[in-house]
Amino acid sequence: MKYTHISVMIILFENTVLQYYMYIEGAFMDKGLLKNCKLCPRSCNVDRTNGHRGYCKVTDELVVARAALHMWEEPCISGEKGSGTVFFSGCSMGCVFCQNHNIAKGLTGKKITIQRLAEIFIELQKKGANNINLVTPSHYVPQIVEAICIGRRNGLKLPIVYNCSGYEKIDTLKLLDGYVDVYLPDLKYMDDKPAKKYSNAPDYFVFASEAIKEMVRQVGKPRFDSNGIMIKGVIVRHLTLPGYLKDSKNIIKYLYKTYGNSIFISIMNQYTPLSHAEKYPELNRKITEVEYNELIDFAVEIGVENGYIQEGETALESFIPEFNEEGV
Repeated sequence: MKYTHISVMIILFENTVLQYYMYIEGAFMDKGLLKNCKLCPRSCNVDRTNGHRGYCKVTDELVVARAALHMWEEPCISGEKGSGTVFFSGCSMGCVFCQNHNIAKGLTGKKITIQRLAEIFIELQKKGANNINLVTPSHYVPQIVEAICIGRRNGLKLPIVYNCSGYEKIDTLKLLDGYVDVYLPDLKYMDDKPAKKYSNAPDYFVFASEAIKEMVRQVGKPRFDSNGIMIKGVIVRHLTLPGYLKDSKNIIKYLYKTYGNSIFISIMNQYTPLSHAEKYPELNRKITEVEYNELIDFAVEIGVENGYIQEGETALESFIPEFNEEGV
């Protein structure tokens, strides 16, 4: 997919029972968080350390479906060398239209150790990645923090990108303070009706809006290296859904009114109708060019300067990577 930057002038857009701790740069992190798991807003309270699975469909064992250079992120993330993406299996959202359906449902991926995850980070760095891009990582935060620490002790120097659904808890995000450099959350819905219908998350906006606020607090305004790669900052993505142009406009307006140009907004048109969403006929089409252009025009009219848009035919299954355990 091709992204274009929007500028002002041009729119080219316990008993030892499994409660244990890990030592992290002078602080203890409680991995018992996974014993009564409340990492995400679902707050399932399941004991993932004992093989149980909550809404995210995974236990405490790390499962990774792909780890490779990825060229299809925003230009300041992928650049020319690619983003070092690590796709985790499982997801706390479960959107009916998910493009990564197989991994979101925990249907594919390879079980790995925390040590192996740290090795993957280093391997991606050696391949020339601009960053380490953690895709759908929320349910593995304690393990990821440990892997980052191990990686740093072994020479990991790349920025860490937290690429998530936006459906996050503040307490979980605070565990990442000082470890994540760039936050790349979605803001999927403002209206609770589609949030409930398509993601069973009527409280989505409540959690996502507070999560984005915390992300901005942690990493501040955008900063870039000499090659234009973001090394600090927040990019909020919004995937436009067919028939929900009004909600999309409300989301863009909210983000700009709240954060101005202290964040980047990525307006995406790559919604791809897939077979597992066929029971929702209103979603069984792509976004029209007219709809997308109307949303872009709206963003520009209200003053959005720091943003990305997508050009060309992005709603293709060919843009969905193969989850074949490459690099795992």
